[in-house]
Amino acid sequence: MDEDILIPISMFAVVFGIVYLYFSTRNKERLALIEKGADASIFNIGKRRGSSWKVVVINLAFLLMGIGLGVFIGNILDTYTGLDDEAVYPSMIFLLAGAGLYVGYTQTKKALDE
Repeated sequence: MDEDILIPISMFAVVFGIVYLYFSTRNKERLALIEKGADASIFNIGKRRGSSWKVVVINLAFLLMGIGLGVFIGNILDTYTGLDDEAVYPSMIFLLAGAGLYVGYTQTKKALDE
């Protein structure tokens, strides 16, 4: 058998196995709880309707703003200083993307507490 085909087949098998185990164990747990007479509302504990898209949008927005600001500040540092451009751009992008994710986290926390 060709070695090039083994990697995609094994990756597919791993992903399929993880998804299968997740859904089969979740189904078994729910059936066991229903057989014991547990209320079905326990499956919805911790879920807020309509709030998951807010988390994604806020965090993605702040991440992209941080990346954009990192490229901009990296360009300014590259133009007006003698710093190496191979070090300035990645450092500014990662630094400000991380800051953007932190700000997004704090804003998401505020939005969900309302």
